[in-house]
Amino acid sequence: MRTDLNTSTTVRNLGILAHVDAGKTTVTERILYATGATHKRGEVHKGTTVTDYDPQERDRGITIFAAAVSCTWDDHRINLIDTPGHVDFSDEVERSLRVLDGAVAVFDAVAGVEPQSESVWRQADRHGVPRIVFVNKMDRVGADLDQAVASVQERLHVVPLVVQLPIGQEDGFTGTVDLVHMRALVWGAGADSFATGAVPDALHDEARRRRRLLEERVAELHPAALEEYCATSALSTATLTAALRDLTRSGEGVVVLCGSAYRNRGIEPLLDAVVSYLPSPADMPPVRGTSGSALEERAADPSAPFVALAFKVSATATGRLTCLRVYSGTMRKGDTVLDAGTGRTERIGRILHVQADRHAEADRAVAGDIVAVVGLKGTRAGSTLCAPDAPLVLEPPKAAAPVVSVAVEAGNSTETARLSSALAGLVEEDPSLVVRTDPETGQTVLSGMGELHLEVAVEKIRRSHGLHIAVGRPRVAYRETVARGVSGLVYRHVKQDGGAGQFAHVVLDLEPLEDRDAGDAGDAGGGTVGGDGVFEFRSTVAGGRVPQEYVRAVEAGCRDALAEGPLGGHPVTGLRVTLTDGATHSKDSSEMAFRAAGRFALREALRAADMELLEPVVEVVVSVPDDAVGGVLGDLAARRGRVSGSAARTGTTALTATVPLAELFGYASRLRSRTQGRGTFTTRPTGYAPVPVAAYQQALSG
Repeated sequence: MRTDLNTSTTVRNLGILAHVDAGKTTVTERILYATGATHKRGEVHKGTTVTDYDPQERDRGITIFAAAVSCTWDDHRINLIDTPGHVDFSDEVERSLRVLDGAVAVFDAVAGVEPQSESVWRQADRHGVPRIVFVNKMDRVGADLDQAVASVQERLHVVPLVVQLPIGQEDGFTGTVDLVHMRALVWGAGADSFATGAVPDALHDEARRRRRLLEERVAELHPAALEEYCATSALSTATLTAALRDLTRSGEGVVVLCGSAYRNRGIEPLLDAVVSYLPSPADMPPVRGTSGSALEERAADPSAPFVALAFKVSATATGRLTCLRVYSGTMRKGDTVLDAGTGRTERIGRILHVQADRHAEADRAVAGDIVAVVGLKGTRAGSTLCAPDAPLVLEPPKAAAPVVSVAVEAGNSTETARLSSALAGLVEEDPSLVVRTDPETGQTVLSGMGELHLEVAVEKIRRSHGLHIAVGRPRVAYRETVARGVSGLVYRHVKQDGGAGQFAHVVLDLEPLEDRDAGDAGDAGGGTVGGDGVFEFRSTVAGGRVPQEYVRAVEAGCRDALAEGPLGGHPVTGLRVTLTDGATHSKDSSEMAFRAAGRFALREALRAADMELLEPVVEVVVSVPDDAVGGVLGDLAARRGRVSGSAARTGTTALTATVPLAELFGYASRLRSRTQGRGTFTTRPTGYAPVPVAAYQQALSG
C-alpha cells in the first residue's frame, strides 16, 4: 500500500453504515480486495474477515467493534471504518461518525431501508456527514432496485439520484449500466475483473429513459445544471458529475449505486463514486474548538498548528492503542502534545496506519489522516490533543445514556480487585458503559446500551482476564413506611450484669408522616429530616423527666432502627416519632442506655404498626413510531405503568409514563422488538410509591 499520499485532497475518510446483515463487512472486505490491500477475499460466515477480527465477532457473525482500515484507489488514500449494525452498539457508530467526512450506506436489495439503517442515517444527519447509497445483494431472490430506492425516499426523506441500472435480475445479475457515462460494466464468472462495453440493446431504451430522469432530478436541485439543461435539454457528463458531487456534499441529493458484494460485483464503481462524490478533508469546513473562552477555527492544513481528536481507545497485546483523527497540522513520532482537557502533556511513541488488528508504521500523520498512536498514557476517548503552544478543545463525541443494567461480582473474593481493574479498563475503551456501586445494596452495577452490549462486555472480561464473573439482575432498593401507627408504646431498657447497670424508660408515639416537605419539619420542636425519605422526631416530655441529652440519644437510637424494617429488612422512611414520656435512674441512666431504648422501642413499634412497602418509580419518556403506539401503551400497562401524557412529533409519538423501576428490567429489548428497533426511551427517578404485595413477591422470586 502506498504511504506517500499525504495531501488532504487525496484522502477520503468514510464509514460503512447499515442494518445488521445488510452486508457492511462483506462490502469492506471486497473494497480491501479490489484495492489490493488484501489478496484473499474474507468471508463473514467463515470467520476470515479482516475487520471482524475479535473472537466474539467471529463467533457471533456480527460486527461489534468499529474497525479502521486503509487502502488506496486511483491515487487516493481511503481510510475506512466498518461500523456495527446492531442497535446495542450505536455508540460505536456515533464516535466513528464524529471523525468521518463521508459514508457509504449499505441497504439490502430485498429489505430496503431497515430499522437500524434508519437509525444510523439519522445519526449521520446529526453530524452532517455526506453519504452515498449502495444497494447490496442484487443477486438475491426478490431483489428489486426500484423498490429499495422507493424505501430510501419514503423512510429517509431524501432525493435518491440513481446512477446505475442493473443488468440481469436475482441470480442472473451480472453487471450494471453506468448512467453517467452511458456504458455497461459486466463482471465475469470469477468476478475478479469487469469488462466495459456498450449498453446492451435490450436495455438501451430503459437506460436512456433513466438517464433522462436523472438529468431532470439533478437540474431541479442544481442551479448550474438547470441552466445547461434549459439551454440544451440535456446535461453533459462533466456537468452531471460536478452536480452530483455538489448535491452529495450538500446533502440535497444522495447518489445510489447497486451491486452484489458477496459475488464481488459493483465494488469498483462504488470506489470510483467514493473518490468522485464524497468530500476530502480539504473540502470540509474548518474544525471549530474553544481556546479559553474564544471560538477558534483550524483548517485542514498540514502547516497549521496541530490538533487531533481521540475517538477510540483499545488495549492490545502490544500496548494501549489510541485512534486519532488529525484535523490540522502535522504529528511526528516523538512529538510532545498537549491533552487540552486535562492540561497534561503526552509523548507520541509510534504512529500506525491501522489495518484492523494489524498495523503499518508511519513517521508522521498530517491533517486529514486517521491513525493510531502508541504511547499515550492518560488520553481518553473524546480528548483533544494539540500543540502545547496553540491549545484548542474540540467538542467530544456524546456518549448515550445507558438503558440496561446488570449486577456483576467476582466468582470469589480473591478476584474482586482484578474485576474492578478489568471493569475500569472496559469503561475506558467503551464510554457508553457505566460502572457504579449501589450505595444501598452494595452491588457493582454495569450499565450499557442493551442486553447484547452487556453480554459482550462481560464475555470480553472473562476471555481477556480469565475471570469467573457472576451476573444477575440488580436488586431494587425498596423502602418500608408506616401506613397506620401506634400510640403510647412503652419500653423499659434494664440491664444489670455487675457494676454500673443500664436503665432507660421511654414512651413513644409512631405515626405516618403525611407531609414529606422537609421545610415544615423545623417547626415541630426538634423535628429532623434525614435518609432518602423524611424522618421526624419530636419530644413532648414535660418537667425535665428526660434530660435533653437523653432525648438526643433516643433520637439517635430511633435512627439506628430505621436501617431495617419488619417486612423485608428494607430501610424505613416517612414516619414521625414522638417521645411523650420517660423516666431515668440516678445512677444507671446514660446516653448509651437511652440510645438502646430508642432503637429497641422503635423496632417494637414498627412491628406493632401497619407497614407498607414502597418501590422506586421512574418517569419514562418513550419515543415510538406512530404505527407502534398501541402496542407500546399495552406493554406499559402490563408493567404497571401510568401514562401521564403524549406529544405528537413528525412520524413519532412521545409517551410519558410513571413506571416501577423493577418492571423496566428487559424493557429495552422488548421495546425494540415491538418497534422494529426504532423505539427509544429515557428515564428519570421520581421517588417511591406503594408496591402490591404480589408484585413484591414476584420480584423476590425472579
